[in-house]
Amino acid sequence: MVRRAYVVRVQHNPSPPFNAPAARRLREALGMATGHVAYGLRAQYGMHVTPDTVAAWERGLAVPDARELTALAGVLWCSPGELLATATTLREHRIACGLAPDELARRVGLDTSAYLRMEESGRWRGNERQTSALAGVLGLGPRELLAATGRDRQLAELLRSAVTSRWQAYVRPVGKMLPLDRDHIEDVLQQLHADYQSRMVATLSWGDAAQDTGEPGREFLARIVDHFWDVARGRGPGAGRQG
Repeated sequence: MVRRAYVVRVQHNPSPPFNAPAARRLREALGMATGHVAYGLRAQYGMHVTPDTVAAWERGLAVPDARELTALAGVLWCSPGELLATATTLREHRIACGLAPDELARRVGLDTSAYLRMEESGRWRGNERQTSALAGVLGLGPRELLAATGRDRQLAELLRSAVTSRWQAYVRPVGKMLPLDRDHIEDVLQQLHADYQSRMVATLSWGDAAQDTGEPGREFLARIVDHFWDVARGRGPGAGRQG
């Protein structure tokens, strides 16, 4: 019996989050065997990928790199995004849109090397115009944009400070991070502040002062970003309530 060993490749850039079941489903919908896929990768893209490798991808034993994934999408007549699990990073969103780094950089007004440094570090440093262009090119909503540009933690810090002190002082900093109307940000921060303070006030009347009664407040702060988006979208506990 021949034993096959799959070589684990160490890459400077991690492979995109490959959706193995989707790859198999798309192949089978086209009536193709793994050998047909391997042949297409070789004939159309010059890639020496074996049927065993294609099967390993579909079973989650190996993952295609970015170049292989783009080629696989071509063979399976789908977009790269259909072969990805939920994209979160800037690189994953770019690959899902089938864009090369230099193309994305050009469309948002950046030098390719500068863009790649941001992508590899996970820290977006573009200006407001470039950030707006990035969201448009990649089709990102405000929350997706924030996560892709690595600023979720920064927003969480601002929101925690806003609800535990004077929320008015944080309208402008939050507004610089998000493409949301200033009045809407004011309403959301005011509501979050009220929700947090009501939890803290309620705990004061729960009995023995020696008991730790701050758990509701800590839980609220731990999920502050989720609460922010819930209220911003009108799904929060006090959404729509004016203070």
